[in-house]
Amino acid sequence: MDPRSGFSPSTRTFRSLRPPIPLPPEDDDVPVSFPSFAWSRLPSPLPAHPAFVDASTGTALSFPALLARVRSLAAALHGAPLGVALAKGDVALVLAPPSLDVPVLYLALLSLGAVVSPLSPVSAPADVARAVALCDPSVVFATGATVGKVPASGKKKASVILLDSPQFQSFLHGHDEPGFAAGVPPPPVEVVRQSDVAAIGYSSGTTGRTKAVAQSHRRLIASALQYRSPPPRRTPGGPTVVTLLGVPMFHSYGFHMLMRGVLMAETIVVVTATRGGAAAVLDAASRCRATQMFVAPPVVAAIARGGSIGPEGFPDLVRIVCGGAPLSTAAASAFHERFPDIELFLALGSTEGGVISNMVCREECDRIKSTGRLCSGVEAKVVDIISGELLSTNKQGELCIRGPSVMLGYVGGDETSNQAFDSDGWLKTGDLCYFDEDGFLYVVDRLKDIIKYKAYQVAPTELEDVLHLIPGILDAAVISYPDEEVGQLPMAFVVRQNGSNNLTEDQIMEFVAKQVAPYKKIRKVCFVDSIPRLPSGKLLRRELHKHMTLTSRL
Repeated sequence: MDPRSGFSPSTRTFRSLRPPIPLPPEDDDVPVSFPSFAWSRLPSPLPAHPAFVDASTGTALSFPALLARVRSLAAALHGAPLGVALAKGDVALVLAPPSLDVPVLYLALLSLGAVVSPLSPVSAPADVARAVALCDPSVVFATGATVGKVPASGKKKASVILLDSPQFQSFLHGHDEPGFAAGVPPPPVEVVRQSDVAAIGYSSGTTGRTKAVAQSHRRLIASALQYRSPPPRRTPGGPTVVTLLGVPMFHSYGFHMLMRGVLMAETIVVVTATRGGAAAVLDAASRCRATQMFVAPPVVAAIARGGSIGPEGFPDLVRIVCGGAPLSTAAASAFHERFPDIELFLALGSTEGGVISNMVCREECDRIKSTGRLCSGVEAKVVDIISGELLSTNKQGELCIRGPSVMLGYVGGDETSNQAFDSDGWLKTGDLCYFDEDGFLYVVDRLKDIIKYKAYQVAPTELEDVLHLIPGILDAAVISYPDEEVGQLPMAFVVRQNGSNNLTEDQIMEFVAKQVAPYKKIRKVCFVDSIPRLPSGKLLRRELHKHMTLTSRL
């Protein structure tokens, strides 16, 4: 193996250059669930600093209280006082807004060997019905505000438990009863192994039908260990590490980083405000004096643009980890210029593949177009999309991976795992990528989004990076426009900044033409009020294609 790039000429694959992480042995005779592994790593006595803090109210949950509540709730869920007796393998759909009760519920379910299936509380009823059909839950945890979205029928009638009901709250806070005090383990229920399904996430709802992704306890452990804790806070006083979770707890990214905080014994500040977007996240980070933030690209873009909070508003902030969607080169450059003392770590991950690559030090942060190096334990290969040949450094092809964070497979529906894995068991990511000579991974674009202009392939994200450099453009996206002569044309959707209404289509096309090869030029521009995106910043290209189709019919 080349020690610089991680490429092996004999196998034509890439290996991680990171040191190994302390995963437990893969031994079926030694049962290990994520909660049991996390509890085993906590110091004794338990940490004095809070485990979780509600950013909106300041309410804190200590580690002793967390452990006691998890055990109390697990005992109640295993018995039948809440109307359902959960057992190993039962699926629990969680449809609840963010609160400190949610991580307690997650951990209680995982400790029983039940399968956690988090879903966005703002999902439309049709999306909830689709999730229920895929995961086939035994129970749905909802609130008074979300229960109306739960379908009345399905494969089987799932029980519904309201998190904000007095009965549920009484069991959640029932840790004062004898036998449930912190430090007194509950009696063993069932053997839970690393290979057992721990969670079911949802993927590709933005580009096609939603798929349900089964994830193991070992994946949760591996994902939690991929990110080291940041250095101590800059100023004295308070807990050493305060991590702001600026991404939703139901999202795969947020779910795994929430679990990571418990395993790493950090204080996790949870953003529970349902409105406010990036501004609410930044305000929470400033007020809690975060040392580390896990956020999506819109937050980095907002802070880089020169929001209301400057560098002085984050006196202890050491690191920002950005994932969930691609971050534009322009936003990354602007952030580095405005906050030179704060590390901006980019990462690549997916619901199916887990954390694939990331950055771990300040020197790596300088590669602003890269998503870092392969995480520990991850192997990769780059496959030519036409010939199937395995490629070496600086050659673009589809990224395929294998490692401890890769999904077990799809469940429910008509999606088969055989479509996601190749004949040798490698997960096909659908990303067009390449590795450089130092082992840094670069994502060119999603294969299904590539524009086919004549015999050339054009990556929309490359053109979007150029568009974001144009003064007067607030947001932009590029899709393909059908053309009988050349196949597809690059078409840009542009949101102009206030006061930039004089920015014209010709000016935009001329600017881009000077920056790219002739076959990559923007051929059409459509001005819109907003670009459809998820809260993570992920672009909804499918919605833009719908808009283009409707517009062309008028």
